[in-house]
This record gives sequence, C-alpha cells and structure tokens, in this order.
Amino acid sequence: MSKLLALSAALLLSFAAAHATVKTEMGQSESGAGKSETYRLQVPVEKDIATTQVRLVVPAGVGVSRFQVTPGFARTVTRNADGLVTEVVWTGNIAPMEYARFFFHAKNPEAAGELVWKVYQTYADGSVVAWDDTQPDTAPASHTTVK
Repeated sequence: MSKLLALSAALLLSFAAAHATVKTEMGQSESGAGKSETYRLQVPVEKDIATTQVRLVVPAGVGVSRFQVTPGFARTVTRNADGLVTEVVWTGNIAPMEYARFFFHAKNPEAAGELVWKVYQTYADGSVVAWDDTQPDTAPASHTTVK
C-alpha cells in the first residue's frame, strides 16, 4: 500500500509542477541527430479559466512534416521563405483542470545540439504565459538534446 501512496504523491507533485512541455512520443527529452520523431506538446491549464490558444515556435533546423488531428482545435502554421514550418498555433478550448496533447512529426537537425521549444499559452482573459525561458524558474521552455 505504501508504494501506491508514494506513486500517487509523485503524480500529484508532477501535476502541481506541470507546465507546457515538448517531449518525444515516448516522453523523452533526447533524440537522435537527423532522426524522424513524433513529438508531443502537452499543455495543462494552470488557472481557473480556460486556455484558448497555444502557440509553438519551432526550433531552427527542425523540419515539421505533419500533425495529428486534435479534435476541437483549429491549427494554423507559419512557414519561412524555404517552406519550413516555423510556428504552429492551435485555437480551441482547454478547460480548467484539463490538459491537451498536440502530436506532430518532425525531422531533427543533422547536427547534435539542443532544441529549445518555446510555447505561448493564451487564456480566455487574454493573459499569456510564455514558456520560453524568459523566467526559467517559473516558466521554463522545453529542451530536447539531439545526440
């Protein structure tokens, strides 16, 4: 029984410290250079009002090729002059005490390094939480190590 309590406490702490994160489909923070990977952006609602928009800035060198359909959300993409996706915006509704996952397929850069995923979460009152390392202690960006 104590193992169950410990697991429950760990899960509660992970949700209490939750923030918008980008991980591989398997929940990892590292991937291979040049590898095609399915990533998941997980966005929890941390206020008592709904999230209405999620904007992801795609790190340079990452080639996003497709998206999994996310029911209830409209998606728009911004591309650069070379046709590469540089930004993705999902518009919809994530209610308080809920989270959403957005899956996308991408190819990692050929060189090893670190990817920094910047996410901007807009709430129904117009406030925006910037998960972009401008306040790393309270609103960190997700990082993926490319080896």
